[in-house]
Amino acid sequence: MGGEEKIFSQCKKKSPDFDACMKRVFNKLRPYFKRGIPEMGVAPFDPHFAKEVKQIRSIFGMKYTLTLHDVFERGWTQSTVTKYKTDWANQRIIYSQYFPEKWLEGDYKFKGDMLGLEVERAGRWNLTLRDYSQTTRIKRNGNGVDVNVEVDHIGDMEIHVGNLLRGRSVMEQILDRLINATWKPGFAMIRPLINDLVSTAFTDIWSKSFKDFPVHEFIRD
Repeated sequence: MGGEEKIFSQCKKKSPDFDACMKRVFNKLRPYFKRGIPEMGVAPFDPHFAKEVKQIRSIFGMKYTLTLHDVFERGWTQSTVTKYKTDWANQRIIYSQYFPEKWLEGDYKFKGDMLGLEVERAGRWNLTLRDYSQTTRIKRNGNGVDVNVEVDHIGDMEIHVGNLLRGRSVMEQILDRLINATWKPGFAMIRPLINDLVSTAFTDIWSKSFKDFPVHEFIRD
């Protein structure tokens, strides 16, 4: 029996300790996040890579389309599962996760329309989240999974977006400092984007990396 099999075999479905056991399992699996479990088809996912994340929204009277390309997301190995709940009736699991830090970076394309004025920008971006926690809901949907992630808390955040003012470096540096000094009032706008980013990452991880993972072979009644 391999190390990962021993980790899972400790949890019994009919045990009142099952959810607590699965929480411990998730945390014991952290060393595999970077190297994966090749013999079971589980690819490494720290960092996680997403080819594209698209968000179309309307906020404060402005409609916009934001497309993020070649997104890398790091910090999974340092995360800790703090709560875990199995919803057997709905074939769903719900768990909360804490990250001391999470890092994201990639390219962006932004297109917006405000009062008839079009705005288009493209460039590089990066985002650091500190003292960050989220709750994830995963439900089976045929052969796939539906994943929903919601931000619970962000203690601090640092975001840098290139080419906001078409390369006016001095003004961009001032705007960059202003955004990072006053991000909390604008969190309502940023939060849905973070939810979308992390939900996309989790959907990829569960749909691809764990699609063929034979959990039923390790978790017994």
